[in-house]
Amino acid sequence: MWQGEVEQVWPILKGMRTYQADCFRRYLEKHRHRLPNYGAYQREGLGIGSGEVESRVKQIGERVKITGARWKPENAPQILTIG
Repeated sequence: MWQGEVEQVWPILKGMRTYQADCFRRYLEKHRHRLPNYGAYQREGLGIGSGEVESRVKQIGERVKITGARWKPENAPQILTIG
């Protein structure tokens, strides 16, 4: 799974008859088209955890709360590029 090889998991899951295996199988059927190759991301030095995203959202959230600031929807893309 870490290498994005979802198809290789099917034979293992088919042999398992538990509630958890059924739930995981349904999850994979629904989302396998968007599951990344985490190993490749890691080798490229890209973040794979939610911590970086959560931190960036918190930073943006604090910046848009600046006292006296007036925000317009058309300026949202500029705000999101602040890093």
